[in-house]
Amino acid sequence: MSRKILANDGIDAIGKAMLEKAGFEVIVEKVAQENLVRELNEKGFVALTVRSATKVRKDVIDACPNVKVIGRGGVGMDNIDVDYARSKGIQVINTPAASSNSVAELVFSHLFNAVRFLYDSNHEMPIQGDEKFEDLKKKYAKGIELRGKTMGIIGFGRIGQNVGKIALGLGMNVLTFDPFVKEATIEIEINGLDRSVGVHTKTVSMEEVIVKSDFITLHVPGGELIGASEIAKMKNGVILINTARGGVINEKDLIEGLNSGKIAHACLDVFVNEPKPSVDILRHPKISLTPHIGAATNEAQERIGVELAEKLIQALS
Repeated sequence: MSRKILANDGIDAIGKAMLEKAGFEVIVEKVAQENLVRELNEKGFVALTVRSATKVRKDVIDACPNVKVIGRGGVGMDNIDVDYARSKGIQVINTPAASSNSVAELVFSHLFNAVRFLYDSNHEMPIQGDEKFEDLKKKYAKGIELRGKTMGIIGFGRIGQNVGKIALGLGMNVLTFDPFVKEATIEIEINGLDRSVGVHTKTVSMEEVIVKSDFITLHVPGGELIGASEIAKMKNGVILINTARGGVINEKDLIEGLNSGKIAHACLDVFVNEPKPSVDILRHPKISLTPHIGAATNEAQERIGVELAEKLIQALS
Protein backbone atom coordinates (compact mmCIF):
# COMPACT_ATOMS: atom_id res chain seq x y z
CA MET A 1 0.00 0.00 0.00
CA SER A 2 1.11 3.55 -0.73
CA ARG A 3 2.54 5.53 2.18
CA LYS A 4 1.89 8.98 0.69
CA ILE A 5 -0.17 11.64 2.46
CA LEU A 6 -1.19 14.95 0.92
CA ALA A 7 -1.52 17.63 3.62
CA ASN A 8 -3.14 20.05 1.22
CA ASP A 9 -3.80 22.85 3.69
CA GLY A 10 -0.57 22.26 5.57
CA ILE A 11 0.32 20.51 8.83
CA ASP A 12 2.47 21.58 11.78
CA ALA A 13 6.12 20.53 11.53
CA ILE A 14 5.89 18.30 14.60
CA GLY A 15 2.93 16.40 13.18
CA LYS A 16 4.72 16.03 9.85
CA ALA A 17 7.81 14.68 11.61
CA MET A 18 5.68 12.16 13.53
CA LEU A 19 4.19 10.86 10.29
CA GLU A 20 7.58 10.64 8.60
CA LYS A 21 9.03 8.78 11.56
CA ALA A 22 6.16 6.29 11.17
CA GLY A 23 7.23 5.71 7.56
CA PHE A 24 4.88 8.00 5.64
CA GLU A 25 5.80 10.47 2.92
CA VAL A 26 4.06 13.77 3.60
CA ILE A 27 3.58 16.30 0.81
CA VAL A 28 2.62 19.82 1.90
CA GLU A 29 2.68 21.66 -1.43
CA LYS A 30 -0.76 23.16 -2.02
CA VAL A 31 -2.77 21.64 -4.89
CA ALA A 32 -5.48 23.83 -6.42
CA GLN A 33 -9.02 22.50 -5.98
CA GLU A 34 -9.47 21.96 -9.71
CA ASN A 35 -6.31 19.82 -9.86
CA LEU A 36 -6.93 17.84 -6.68
CA VAL A 37 -8.39 14.67 -8.25
CA ARG A 38 -5.63 14.38 -10.82
CA GLU A 39 -2.89 14.89 -8.23
CA LEU A 40 -4.36 12.38 -5.77
CA ASN A 41 -4.64 9.72 -8.48
CA GLU A 42 -1.41 10.32 -10.37
CA LYS A 43 0.74 10.46 -7.24
CA GLY A 44 -1.04 7.58 -5.49
CA PHE A 45 -1.95 9.32 -2.26
CA VAL A 46 -3.58 7.09 0.33
CA ALA A 47 -4.67 9.91 2.65
CA LEU A 48 -5.68 13.55 2.31
CA THR A 49 -5.69 16.12 5.09
CA VAL A 50 -7.39 19.50 4.83
CA ARG A 51 -8.34 22.52 6.89
CA SER A 52 -11.25 24.75 5.85
CA ALA A 53 -9.95 25.74 2.40
CA THR A 54 -9.95 22.44 0.48
CA LYS A 55 -13.35 20.88 -0.30
CA VAL A 56 -13.79 17.10 -0.38
CA ARG A 57 -17.16 16.51 -2.00
CA LYS A 58 -18.73 13.46 -3.63
CA ASP A 59 -17.03 14.10 -6.95
CA VAL A 60 -13.58 13.96 -5.35
CA ILE A 61 -14.48 10.93 -3.25
CA ASP A 62 -15.85 9.00 -6.26
CA ALA A 63 -12.90 9.89 -8.48
CA CYS A 64 -10.18 8.88 -5.96
CA PRO A 65 -10.62 5.22 -4.96
CA ASN A 66 -7.10 4.97 -3.52
CA VAL A 67 -7.79 7.50 -0.77
CA LYS A 68 -8.52 5.54 2.42
CA VAL A 69 -8.48 8.36 5.01
CA ILE A 70 -9.58 11.99 4.96
CA GLY A 71 -8.34 14.08 7.88
CA ARG A 72 -9.63 17.48 8.93
CA GLY A 73 -7.24 19.59 10.98
CA GLY A 74 -9.81 21.28 13.18
CA VAL A 75 -13.35 20.76 14.42
CA GLY A 76 -15.99 21.46 11.76
CA MET A 77 -16.18 19.15 8.77
CA ASP A 78 -18.74 20.98 6.65
CA ASN A 79 -16.23 21.12 3.77
CA ILE A 80 -16.23 17.30 3.61
CA ASP A 81 -19.12 15.02 2.59
CA VAL A 82 -18.51 12.95 5.71
CA ASP A 83 -21.42 10.50 5.58
CA TYR A 84 -20.88 9.79 1.90
CA ALA A 85 -17.17 9.18 2.40
CA ARG A 86 -17.84 6.78 5.25
CA SER A 87 -20.46 4.97 3.19
CA LYS A 88 -17.65 4.29 0.70
CA GLY A 89 -15.47 2.79 3.42
CA ILE A 90 -13.26 5.86 3.82
CA GLN A 91 -12.27 6.84 7.35
CA VAL A 92 -12.91 10.51 8.17
CA ILE A 93 -11.13 11.97 11.19
CA ASN A 94 -10.82 15.40 12.78
CA THR A 95 -9.16 17.05 15.78
CA PRO A 96 -11.98 18.37 17.97
CA ALA A 97 -9.96 18.98 21.13
CA ALA A 98 -6.89 20.74 19.77
CA SER A 99 -8.21 24.23 19.04
CA SER A 100 -10.78 24.68 21.83
CA ASN A 101 -8.72 27.02 23.98
CA SER A 102 -7.57 29.16 21.05
CA VAL A 103 -11.13 29.75 19.86
CA ALA A 104 -12.29 30.52 23.40
CA GLU A 105 -9.52 33.08 23.86
CA LEU A 106 -10.46 34.74 20.57
CA VAL A 107 -14.02 35.12 21.86
CA PHE A 108 -12.69 37.20 24.74
CA SER A 109 -10.23 39.06 22.54
CA HIS A 110 -13.25 40.25 20.56
CA LEU A 111 -15.36 40.89 23.64
CA PHE A 112 -12.77 43.03 25.42
CA ASN A 113 -12.21 44.76 22.09
CA ALA A 114 -15.91 45.60 21.82
CA VAL A 115 -16.70 46.73 25.36
CA ARG A 116 -13.76 49.18 25.35
CA PHE A 117 -14.13 50.22 21.67
CA LEU A 118 -10.59 49.16 20.78
CA TYR A 119 -11.50 48.13 17.22
CA ASP A 120 -12.54 51.74 16.55
CA SER A 121 -10.08 53.66 18.74
CA ASN A 122 -7.09 51.83 17.25
CA HIS A 123 -8.22 53.13 13.87
CA GLU A 124 -9.06 56.69 14.95
CA MET A 125 -6.12 57.43 17.26
CA PRO A 126 -3.40 57.33 14.54
CA ILE A 127 -5.56 59.60 12.36
CA GLN A 128 -6.96 62.10 14.88
CA GLY A 129 -5.22 61.42 18.18
CA ASP A 130 -2.88 64.41 17.97
CA GLU A 131 -5.58 66.98 17.19
CA LYS A 132 -8.75 65.52 18.74
CA PHE A 133 -7.41 63.65 21.76
CA GLU A 134 -10.03 65.02 24.16
CA ASP A 135 -12.86 64.36 21.69
CA LEU A 136 -11.77 60.74 21.30
CA LYS A 137 -11.36 60.38 25.05
CA LYS A 138 -14.98 61.44 25.46
CA LYS A 139 -16.13 59.21 22.58
CA TYR A 140 -14.64 56.07 24.12
CA ALA A 141 -15.38 56.88 27.77
CA LYS A 142 -18.49 54.69 28.13
CA GLY A 143 -16.94 51.24 28.23
CA ILE A 144 -18.37 48.47 30.39
CA GLU A 145 -16.81 45.79 32.57
CA LEU A 146 -17.36 42.08 32.06
CA ARG A 147 -17.41 41.16 35.75
CA GLY A 148 -20.94 40.54 36.98
CA LYS A 149 -22.41 40.41 33.48
CA THR A 150 -24.05 37.31 32.00
CA MET A 151 -22.36 35.37 29.21
CA GLY A 152 -24.77 33.27 27.15
CA ILE A 153 -23.15 30.29 25.44
CA ILE A 154 -25.07 28.53 22.67
CA GLY A 155 -23.33 25.20 22.04
CA PHE A 156 -21.66 23.78 25.14
CA GLY A 157 -19.17 21.30 23.76
CA ARG A 158 -15.41 21.59 24.19
CA ILE A 159 -15.15 25.17 22.91
CA GLY A 160 -18.25 26.36 24.75
CA GLN A 161 -16.97 24.88 28.00
CA ASN A 162 -13.62 26.61 27.52
CA VAL A 163 -15.48 29.88 27.02
CA GLY A 164 -17.40 29.15 30.23
CA LYS A 165 -14.16 28.50 32.09
CA ILE A 166 -12.74 31.91 31.14
CA ALA A 167 -16.04 33.67 31.86
CA LEU A 168 -16.23 32.18 35.34
CA GLY A 169 -12.63 33.17 35.97
CA LEU A 170 -13.55 36.77 35.10
CA GLY A 171 -16.40 36.77 37.61
CA MET A 172 -19.16 36.51 35.02
CA ASN A 173 -22.44 34.65 35.27
CA VAL A 174 -22.82 31.87 32.71
CA LEU A 175 -25.97 30.60 30.97
CA THR A 176 -25.61 27.75 28.49
CA PHE A 177 -27.74 25.93 25.93
CA ASP A 178 -26.95 22.70 24.11
CA PRO A 179 -29.50 20.09 22.99
CA PHE A 180 -26.92 17.32 23.48
CA VAL A 181 -25.35 18.44 26.77
CA LYS A 182 -27.57 18.59 29.84
CA GLU A 183 -24.89 19.35 32.41
CA ALA A 184 -21.13 19.64 32.71
CA THR A 185 -18.43 20.22 35.28
CA ILE A 186 -15.95 22.90 34.27
CA GLU A 187 -12.51 22.38 35.75
CA ILE A 188 -10.73 25.67 36.47
CA GLU A 189 -6.98 25.27 36.99
CA ILE A 190 -5.35 28.02 39.03
CA ASN A 191 -1.58 28.43 38.88
CA GLY A 192 -0.03 27.96 42.29
CA LEU A 193 -2.76 25.67 43.59
CA ASP A 194 -2.28 21.91 43.71
CA ARG A 195 -5.86 21.21 42.65
CA SER A 196 -8.44 22.49 40.19
CA VAL A 197 -11.81 23.97 41.10
CA GLY A 198 -14.79 22.15 39.60
CA VAL A 199 -17.85 24.26 38.76
CA HIS A 200 -20.96 22.23 37.96
CA THR A 201 -23.41 23.82 35.54
CA LYS A 202 -26.69 22.74 33.97
CA THR A 203 -27.80 23.89 30.54
CA VAL A 204 -31.04 25.85 30.14
CA SER A 205 -33.35 26.57 27.22
CA MET A 206 -32.10 28.57 24.26
CA GLU A 207 -34.81 31.13 24.91
CA GLU A 208 -33.55 31.69 28.46
CA VAL A 209 -30.03 32.25 27.14
CA ILE A 210 -31.30 34.70 24.53
CA VAL A 211 -33.52 36.67 26.91
CA LYS A 212 -31.21 36.94 29.94
CA SER A 213 -27.69 37.30 28.51
CA ASP A 214 -25.68 40.50 28.17
CA PHE A 215 -23.34 38.80 25.68
CA ILE A 216 -24.11 35.79 23.49
CA THR A 217 -21.47 33.60 21.84
CA LEU A 218 -22.20 30.73 19.46
CA HIS A 219 -20.31 27.44 19.20
CA VAL A 220 -22.33 25.19 16.89
CA PRO A 221 -21.47 23.33 13.67
CA GLY A 222 -23.75 25.39 11.44
CA GLY A 223 -27.33 26.33 10.60
CA GLU A 224 -29.07 29.67 11.15
CA LEU A 225 -29.91 30.02 14.85
CA ILE A 226 -30.13 33.78 15.30
CA GLY A 227 -32.45 35.90 13.18
CA ALA A 228 -34.84 38.81 13.63
CA SER A 229 -37.23 36.96 15.98
CA GLU A 230 -34.42 35.89 18.32
CA ILE A 231 -32.80 39.33 18.25
CA ALA A 232 -36.12 40.94 19.22
CA LYS A 233 -36.15 38.91 22.48
CA MET A 234 -32.62 39.93 23.50
CA LYS A 235 -31.64 42.61 25.97
CA ASN A 236 -31.20 46.09 24.54
CA GLY A 237 -27.47 46.64 24.00
CA VAL A 238 -26.60 42.95 23.68
CA ILE A 239 -23.27 41.99 22.12
CA LEU A 240 -23.14 38.97 19.76
CA ILE A 241 -20.00 36.93 19.06
CA ASN A 242 -19.69 34.37 16.27
CA THR A 243 -16.50 32.33 15.91
CA ALA A 244 -18.37 29.20 14.79
CA ARG A 245 -19.69 29.25 11.22
CA GLY A 246 -20.86 31.94 8.85
CA GLY A 247 -24.64 32.10 8.68
CA VAL A 248 -25.29 31.02 12.27
CA ILE A 249 -26.36 34.65 12.70
CA ASN A 250 -28.44 36.00 9.82
CA GLU A 251 -26.21 38.82 8.54
CA LYS A 252 -29.07 40.98 7.21
CA ASP A 253 -30.93 40.77 10.53
CA LEU A 254 -27.68 41.42 12.39
CA ILE A 255 -27.10 44.67 10.50
CA GLU A 256 -30.67 45.77 11.14
CA GLY A 257 -30.22 45.06 14.84
CA LEU A 258 -26.98 47.06 14.92
CA ASN A 259 -28.51 49.98 13.04
CA SER A 260 -31.52 50.12 15.37
CA GLY A 261 -29.32 50.01 18.48
CA LYS A 262 -30.87 46.77 19.74
CA ILE A 263 -27.44 45.16 19.31
CA ALA A 264 -24.61 47.29 20.66
CA HIS A 265 -21.81 45.46 18.88
CA ALA A 266 -21.07 42.30 16.93
CA CYS A 267 -17.81 40.34 16.93
CA LEU A 268 -17.29 38.15 13.87
CA ASP A 269 -14.56 35.70 12.89
CA VAL A 270 -16.70 33.85 10.31
CA PHE A 271 -18.86 34.99 7.43
CA VAL A 272 -21.51 33.76 5.02
CA ASN A 273 -19.56 34.19 1.82
CA GLU A 274 -15.96 33.40 2.77
CA PRO A 275 -13.49 34.34 1.46
CA LYS A 276 -15.48 37.33 0.15
CA PRO A 277 -17.56 38.62 3.08
CA SER A 278 -20.33 41.14 2.57
CA VAL A 279 -19.05 44.69 2.21
CA ASP A 280 -21.89 45.85 4.47
CA ILE A 281 -20.54 43.59 7.22
CA LEU A 282 -16.90 44.54 6.66
CA ARG A 283 -17.54 48.29 6.78
CA HIS A 284 -20.08 48.44 9.59
CA PRO A 285 -18.81 50.73 12.37
CA LYS A 286 -20.10 48.51 15.20
CA ILE A 287 -18.49 45.21 14.17
CA SER A 288 -15.15 43.85 15.37
CA LEU A 289 -13.66 41.67 12.62
CA THR A 290 -11.10 38.87 12.18
CA PRO A 291 -10.56 36.68 9.08
CA HIS A 292 -11.49 33.20 10.43
CA ILE A 293 -8.50 32.83 12.75
CA GLY A 294 -10.12 31.04 15.69
CA ALA A 295 -7.65 28.14 15.67
CA ALA A 296 -4.74 30.13 14.26
CA THR A 297 -2.36 30.14 17.21
CA ASN A 298 1.04 28.46 17.25
CA GLU A 299 -0.01 26.28 20.18
CA ALA A 300 -3.27 25.15 18.55
CA GLN A 301 -1.58 24.38 15.24
CA GLU A 302 0.96 22.20 17.03
CA ARG A 303 -1.78 20.36 18.94
CA ILE A 304 -3.78 19.92 15.73
CA GLY A 305 -0.74 18.52 13.90
CA VAL A 306 0.06 16.07 16.69
CA GLU A 307 -3.54 14.87 17.09
CA LEU A 308 -3.97 14.54 13.33
CA ALA A 309 -0.71 12.59 12.99
CA GLU A 310 -1.65 10.21 15.80
CA LYS A 311 -5.06 9.51 14.27
CA LEU A 312 -3.64 9.06 10.75
CA ILE A 313 -1.02 6.61 11.98
CA GLN A 314 -3.71 4.60 13.75
CA ALA A 315 -6.08 4.71 10.78
CA LEU A 316 -3.44 3.66 8.25
CA SER A 317 -1.70 1.03 10.35
